[in-house]
Amino acid sequence: MSPDTAAQEARPIVLKVLLRGRHLQSYRAFCREYDKVAEKVDKSLRGSFPSKAQFYRWLSGELIGLPYADHCRILEAMLPGWQAEQLFEFHDGGIEFVPEPTASPTSQVLTPPSSAMEPRDNPEVVEVFSHRSAIPADLWTRLLNDSGECIDVLCLAALFLVERPTFAKQIKRKAKDGAKIRLLFGDPDADEATKRSEEERLDARTVSARIRNALAFLRPLDGVPGVEARLHTTTLYNSVFRFDDEMVINTHVYGLPGAHAPALHLRQAPKGDMFETYMESFETVWAAAKPLTW
Repeated sequence: MSPDTAAQEARPIVLKVLLRGRHLQSYRAFCREYDKVAEKVDKSLRGSFPSKAQFYRWLSGELIGLPYADHCRILEAMLPGWQAEQLFEFHDGGIEFVPEPTASPTSQVLTPPSSAMEPRDNPEVVEVFSHRSAIPADLWTRLLNDSGECIDVLCLAALFLVERPTFAKQIKRKAKDGAKIRLLFGDPDADEATKRSEEERLDARTVSARIRNALAFLRPLDGVPGVEARLHTTTLYNSVFRFDDEMVINTHVYGLPGAHAPALHLRQAPKGDMFETYMESFETVWAAAKPLTW
């Protein structure tokens, strides 16, 4: 055993110790328990357990930050008395010592002013990412796989998404199964594309070239029933990626590429209006855009 491995075993994270004490440290056993808890907490979360690789990253203490908000909800319900922040802390009692939950310092925060809003206070905000590039690839995969009614995309090029090997095939299959697909890309010949290149401190033709590359990836969708594509000339403040009742918003920051700007993962909720606000923006751009001729 290497020194690093020995140190990790001697100082495990709380989650690993608690799962071991409940004989849930194996992936299969954990997933079974996860689904049992999800059935009581939110049936829509059944089957949303982490991948095997993610699970063992959790137990190894390699995770930076916390898992997705939904994962945290299930873990806290699975291990009553513990907050997610505590579960991913290291402790000094060794693998055999089972700690007791204590008041978490993170729960003793001052109430923010009424103008402030933390994600946990807004039912629509699932997670906030400091940079779009920090969004795990498996989140995009799940959103694409789970959507069945509508997919709406408003962006400039979104090469990170459309160049996925199966993206066009997935979109075609979703449309065939009855989903409504609307794709809004920047007009590569518009002045706005050149201006965005300059704002990102790139060659003036860079964004236009990215858009043309993205459209080339999507050419197999030409003429597919249920798929509509248009070109817009707006100054884009946010890119919108809507998948049924979930949405990713990629904000745009002057001087930085979209991958370096913050992103929000939203889920439509009865008592929220953020989702509808962004969809209203999408509809406005859609109405003014021109049909794409491949």
